[in-house]
Amino acid sequence: MTVAHEDLAAAPPEARPEAALVAVEARQAEFEDVRAAADGCRACDLWARATQTVFGRGPVPARLMLVGEQPGDQEDVRGEPFVGPAGGILDQALEEAGIDRETAFVTNVVKHFKWRPAPSGKRRLHERPDRAEIGACLPWVESELALVRPDALVLLGATAAKALAGSKVSVTRDHGVPLASELAPLVVATIHPSAVLRARGAAARKEMYAGFVRDLKAVARVLSGS
Repeated sequence: MTVAHEDLAAAPPEARPEAALVAVEARQAEFEDVRAAADGCRACDLWARATQTVFGRGPVPARLMLVGEQPGDQEDVRGEPFVGPAGGILDQALEEAGIDRETAFVTNVVKHFKWRPAPSGKRRLHERPDRAEIGACLPWVESELALVRPDALVLLGATAAKALAGSKVSVTRDHGVPLASELAPLVVATIHPSAVLRARGAAARKEMYAGFVRDLKAVARVLSGS
């Protein structure tokens, strides 16, 4: 029996992440049911200042799943992951690596945008989610993983890597190297594309971007069997 999205949505807002994961693991919920339930999530306080829940997008199941930290300003407004400047870097890198983004499932560990106002008051600046916020949201991405069933899981940045692969993972040290994990047949950590945008100087940005593409190419080779 499948749990209808109305049933998941009837769960207390603060309990929906866990309720959805239980239903998914019991094979009683589909992706659209879980995404609908996430729209009303109140498991932490981030929802209060966010425009909307930003759930993952892409085919379900998918051979490749990419997980970042959280939606940014444009993602919060548009309701889709990786559609802002960092998404542009990701799109370019995936294309250079020979990966069609339309074939990948893309999401974030945290589903609401955490921000602070800029001194001018005209912009919203990213703030890193804390451990409690990540923990409250983690069942959502675990549900996505269980439904997407990727052959390859790419963890973009330290927040995603530590949340899903463990606190001992260092993106700087371990990037591009298969990690010991039961989350997927291949699990790889790499930088978050926003790191390229933050790099100081053209040379640093070029080097960081090239490393990002190399990591994605390694994943592409595994997926292609070469």
